[in-house]
Amino acid sequence: MVKNKIQLRPIENRDLKAVLGLVKELAIYEKEPEAVSASVSDYISAFESGWFKGEVAEFDQEIVGMTIYYNTFSTWKGRMMYLEDFYVKPSHRRYGIGSLLFESFLANSKAAGCVLVKWQVLDWNELALDFYAKQNAEIQKNWWNGIIRF
Repeated sequence: MVKNKIQLRPIENRDLKAVLGLVKELAIYEKEPEAVSASVSDYISAFESGWFKGEVAEFDQEIVGMTIYYNTFSTWKGRMMYLEDFYVKPSHRRYGIGSLLFESFLANSKAAGCVLVKWQVLDWNELALDFYAKQNAEIQKNWWNGIIRF
């Protein structure tokens, strides 16, 4: 069984090229293949300065999934963790890897003293919506994203 052979561990510098590769795969899946402009050096700089944390899931010494998250603050609730990216390669889905990564993200968030976690999910991504429903997540549909690009 694949799940028994999965190793979760914190992201390390040596993983950042593979993590960026997974982010690019995620962008393709989300129908925005040209949207990723960050480089490996951007990842290294941000990671080394503590801008983000995360975990990778390895199978047979290959990184097949990851989470990227960071601390933030809700002025209404307090400490919060934001899940920026969460991805498992299609070839390794349905083995429970996503659940392992998500449960670890939740545990790390609780250990950091967070009172809630947040993330985004595309309204057409039924697989993700079903996954989050199984996690008893509340998907808020009344807030819109605001963004300004520099």
